[in-house]
Amino acid sequence: MDHVTPTPQQVRRALARAERGAALDVAEAQVLLAASGEDLDRLCVVAARVRDAGLVAAGRAGVVTYSPKVFIPVTKLCRDRCHYCTFVETPAQAAREGRAPYLSPDEILDIARRGAELGCLEALFTLGDRPEDRWPQARAWLDEQGYDSTLAYIRAMAVRVLEETGLLPHLNPGVMSWEELNRLKAVSPSMGMMLETTSTRLFETKGAAHYGSPDKDPAVRLRVLEDAGRHGIPFTTGLLVGIGESLGERAETIFALRANLRAYAAVQEVIVQNFRAKPDTAMRHVDDLDLVEYRAAIAVTRIVLGPRVRVQAPPNLVDLAECRGLLDAGVDDWGGVSPLTPDHVNPERPWPSLGRLRSLSATCGFELKARLTVHPEYVVGSLQRGEAWIDPRLHAHVAALAGPDGLAIPGVRPTGLPWQEPDQALEFAAAGSWGRTDLHASVDTDGRTADRRSDFASVYGDWDSVGEAAARTGLIDGAPAVLHAEGGDALRAAEADPGNLSDEHALTLMTAEGDLLRQVVRLADDLRREVVGDAVTYVVNRNINFTNVCYVGCRFCAFAQRKSDADAYSLSYEEVADRAQEARELGASEVCMQGGIDPELPASAYFDIAAAVKRRVPGMHVHAFSPMEVVNGTARTGLSIEDFLIKAREAGLGSLPGTAAEILDDEVRWVLTKGKLPTSTWIEVVSTAHRIGLPTTSTMMYGHVDNPRHWVGHLGVLKNVQDRARENGARGFTEFVPLPFVHTSAPIYLAGVARPGPTHRDNLAVHAMARILLHGRVDNIQTSWVKLGTDGTRAMLRAGANDLGGTLMEETISRMAGSEHGSAKTVTELEDIGAAINRPVHERTTLYTTPTRDEEGRLDP
Repeated sequence: MDHVTPTPQQVRRALARAERGAALDVAEAQVLLAASGEDLDRLCVVAARVRDAGLVAAGRAGVVTYSPKVFIPVTKLCRDRCHYCTFVETPAQAAREGRAPYLSPDEILDIARRGAELGCLEALFTLGDRPEDRWPQARAWLDEQGYDSTLAYIRAMAVRVLEETGLLPHLNPGVMSWEELNRLKAVSPSMGMMLETTSTRLFETKGAAHYGSPDKDPAVRLRVLEDAGRHGIPFTTGLLVGIGESLGERAETIFALRANLRAYAAVQEVIVQNFRAKPDTAMRHVDDLDLVEYRAAIAVTRIVLGPRVRVQAPPNLVDLAECRGLLDAGVDDWGGVSPLTPDHVNPERPWPSLGRLRSLSATCGFELKARLTVHPEYVVGSLQRGEAWIDPRLHAHVAALAGPDGLAIPGVRPTGLPWQEPDQALEFAAAGSWGRTDLHASVDTDGRTADRRSDFASVYGDWDSVGEAAARTGLIDGAPAVLHAEGGDALRAAEADPGNLSDEHALTLMTAEGDLLRQVVRLADDLRREVVGDAVTYVVNRNINFTNVCYVGCRFCAFAQRKSDADAYSLSYEEVADRAQEARELGASEVCMQGGIDPELPASAYFDIAAAVKRRVPGMHVHAFSPMEVVNGTARTGLSIEDFLIKAREAGLGSLPGTAAEILDDEVRWVLTKGKLPTSTWIEVVSTAHRIGLPTTSTMMYGHVDNPRHWVGHLGVLKNVQDRARENGARGFTEFVPLPFVHTSAPIYLAGVARPGPTHRDNLAVHAMARILLHGRVDNIQTSWVKLGTDGTRAMLRAGANDLGGTLMEETISRMAGSEHGSAKTVTELEDIGAAINRPVHERTTLYTTPTRDEEGRLDP
C-alpha cells in the first residue's frame, strides 16, 4: 500500500462502519490509522468498548494487568543490524567493559534470585538473534561452556531458573525454528517475538530500518508465529510503530496478526510499541512517533483483533500522564514492569512505579492486578481444563503462583521446584498408564464410544481458516485433469530409464487414464517382476499403539484422544511387553509400536518401552517410533536427533516406521495438520536414522487435499533421501507404503475440507508410479490390505506392489478412522490373497530376510 493520506470523508465513513460493529477490511483499517481529533476520540470509544467486552467475557471486568518481572540480558550480541537498536553491542564493546559475550549461569541466577526476593514472577530472557552465526567470540564461548547453540544455553538456563528460583521463564530469543520451539516449550510457559512489521520494503531497501538484518524478513517472522501456533505456545508478539512503515503497511501487519490469531488462538497478547529515537543509531534523527498516531494504531489494533486478545502498550515509552490515552484507546495490559532491572531495550526510559501506575489505572476506572508471564486464559485452560498450552512439567511451577482465575496470587513469592522427576515418572509408568489411574489400561477393540474427541471444536484450530488455506493453495478444486502432454513420450522415457523420469513425464503418467494407465500398470508390474520376482511377501507382526492420548491436532486423525476422554488409554511398559510376548507366542518376528504425542509421557519413555520389549522377548525386532515421536523425544530429553536415535538403538530399537510423512510438502502438511513436524524435520530424522545404521520404511498418505503433482514431488523427496543414504553406504528405506486416506471419521472430512479418499484410478497410479519412480532405489512396494481390502490389494499387486505388510494382530489407527477391512489377517488369509492371482506368498522379516522356523513353526531365536 502507498503513503497517500486518507481524506476526512474516508476516515468518517470507515469510522461509521466501526461504530456499527461491521468487520473492517485492510483498506478501512488504513484509513482509520489516520484518525485524529474528534474522529480519534470516537475511534477510541469503539476500541474501548471492544476491550471491555473482552474483559467481561474473561471474567475480569475492569481489570488491567501487568507482569512483575526481571529482565535477564543473556547476551547483547546479535547477527542483525537494526537501525534503531541500542541493545546490541559488539564483542569488542563487551570486552572493553570487562564482560564476557554471555552472562554466566551464576550471573543469570543472581538476577533471578534478587527478582524473586522482590516479588517478581517472570524472568524475561532477552537476547540478540543467533550471535554465534556472526561472531566467532560467541561461538567460542558456547563451545567452552559445552553448548552447541545460544538456544541450547537458554534452555539450560531456563531449567536452572525454574528449579532454583521458581520464576517462570519467558523466552524472547528472536527467530526460532519449529524444532527449537518444540524443545523450548518444555521449559517456558510462554515465549515471544515481535513481528514488528510485514513491510518487505523496510527489509529490502538500503538504509531502511531492517536492511541487513536477516531475522527481520517478514516471511521468516510470520513463519515463527505460525510454528508457535502449531505448537500451541502462548505467544507474545506485536507491532513496532513508526519505523518508516506506511499506514497501509501498518494495517497489513495488524491483519497478518489477526490471521494468525484466528488460525491458532495462540497469540496471548499483542504489543503495540511506539518508536523512540535513540542516540548513536542510524535512525537517531527520525522523529518519535506522535501520540495521536500511536493511539490510533492501538485503537485499530484492538478493533481488528477483537475482544479476546490482550493488547499491551509499554508504560515507560510515553510520559505517565499519556498512559491514560493508551487505556482510552483499548489497552488492557501494561506488560512487564520490573522493580529491579531496567528495560534493557529502552534503558533511557525508566519504569513508572507500581504505585503511580496503579493510581493512574484507577483514575481510568481500572484495577491493576498482577499476572504471570502466561496469560490467565491459558493458565486456566491448561491447569483446569486439561488443554495443552503449558507443558505438564511446568504445571507445578505455574500452579504455585496462579489463583483460580489464572492471575497471580496476591503477594505470592516464587520458590524453586524440580523441573522434572524422571525416576518418579519411570516408576509411575511401570505401574501403568504413566501414573494416571483414570485412563484405560487396555486397547480398545470395539471402536470409540463417541464419534469425535471432546475438544473437536478447538484442538484442530479454526476450520474456516483451514478451508481458506486449502482454497488459496488450490488443493480442493477437484481431481486435476489429465495433462495433455504426449503420453507416449512419457511412457517411452519411463521404459528407458524408469528411476530418472523428469517431473513433467512423471506427472503425465501419474495422471494417466484409460489405455495409458493400463500401460503404466503393465510397466510397473514388469519392473516388479524384474526386481523382486513373483513372490508376495508379508511379516508376522503385531501393532502396539501404546497410547492414543495426543495433542498435536492432526486434522486427518480419528485415533487421537485428549487425556480426559472416555476412550483415552495408555499402556504401562509391562503391558507393552505382555503384548510383545503374546505376539511372539503367536509367531510374530516384529512388533510395530507407535503412539500419540502425550504431553505427560515421561522423558525416558521411548527408551524404556523398547527396553521392556527386548528384556521380555530378546529376539523380537522392534520397529517403532515415527519421526514425530522422535522429535517429541528430543524435546523431552534435551538430546539431539542423532543422540536420541543412538540411545533408542542401544535400548533395542531395530528400525523406524517412516510414518508422519503424510505428504512431504509443507503447503499440504499445514492444511492436514496443526502441530506436526515440517517436511525438513521429517527428512532430517529419517536421514539421521539412515546415517547411524537404522533402516526405515517410507510412506505417503494421499487422497485428501492433495493432487498428483504433490505425489510426484513426494516421491522425488524420497528418491533424494535414498540417494544420500546409498552414497553413505546405508540401506536407507526398506520399502515404500502408499496409504490411501480413509475419510470416514477423519475430522478434516467431517469439517467439509477434504475429499472422500482416492479413487481406484488414483490407487493404481500411485502404486504403479511408486514402483517406476523408485526403481533402483527402493525394491519393495507395500500395499495396505487394511485400507484397500482384499480385492483392492490384489489389484495393487498387479500394479507393481510386492508386499502385504504385516498380519498386524491389532491395528487401531486405521480402524478408528473408519476402515472396514479388519485389523488382523491370518497367514492363511494372506496366502489366499496371492493364490487368487497365482502368486506365491512368502514370509519375511522386517528387513526382508527369510525367517527360520522349527517344525512346530516357532521362530529360531
